[in-house]
Amino acid sequence: MRTTFIILAVLAVTACKKDEAKPAVVAPPPVAAPVVEAPKPAVTGTRSIEMKVTEDGFQPGNVTLKKGEPVKFIVTRVTDATCATELLIADTDIKAELPLNKPVEIAWTPTKAGQVKFGCAMDMMVSGMLLVE
Repeated sequence: MRTTFIILAVLAVTACKKDEAKPAVVAPPPVAAPVVEAPKPAVTGTRSIEMKVTEDGFQPGNVTLKKGEPVKFIVTRVTDATCATELLIADTDIKAELPLNKPVEIAWTPTKAGQVKFGCAMDMMVSGMLLVE
C-alpha cells in the first residue's frame, strides 16, 4: 500500500505542477498586399459613333456630342430606298459618299455648341441633328 501511496503522490504533484512558461510565439509582421490598380481604359481621343441609313433615314437621327470632342462617324447605308447616298454636315466642308453596304468613316470635331443639321445631298431632305453641348 505504501507503493500505491507513493505513486499517487507523484502523480498528484506532477498533475498539479503549473505549466512552465512557454516562449511566446511571435507571428511574422503582416505582409502588405500588393497594390493593384484597376486597368485604365485606353484613351484614343476620338469617340466612334455608328450610324445606318435605312428606309427610315439616318439611325440614330439625333446624336449628342461635346464641343471640342473629336468624333468618328461610321456610317453604313443599308438601303437604296432613300436619297441619302451622301452625308453632308451643315456649315462644314464634310460631304461623304455612302456606298451601299460599306461602312464609311467620317471624322469631325465640333467647335461650337448648338444644333448642327446633317443629312443627304438633296437639300437634306433625309436628315438628322447633331446636338453639341
